[in-house]
Amino acid sequence: MLHRKIYQLCQDGREVCIFLRDQQRWIESGRIVDFEGDIVTIRYETEEDDEISSWEEMVRLESIGAVTQKLASVSKINSEITVSDECPEAEQIHPQSPEQE
Repeated sequence: MLHRKIYQLCQDGREVCIFLRDQQRWIESGRIVDFEGDIVTIRYETEEDDEISSWEEMVRLESIGAVTQKLASVSKINSEITVSDECPEAEQIHPQSPEQE
């Protein structure tokens, strides 16, 4: 199942975070750029001091312990959530008051 999901993420080109079991570390904000056999190629950037570095790593499928992807984000600054008039009532997100959180 992981094999199919990795292939799908590669095709979609979406940003993902990947946990490498054998190295016990996360690769954050990466993209799966190639998947051939059991080798997954991941491209990502790191920032240290005032330098941004681009990396491309090839890892074995069995080394991947978890894959996460951001589904959505909402700004905390602008509390006004715009809702399309076409959105059904059952699917609308209603803001919570601070005492409900």
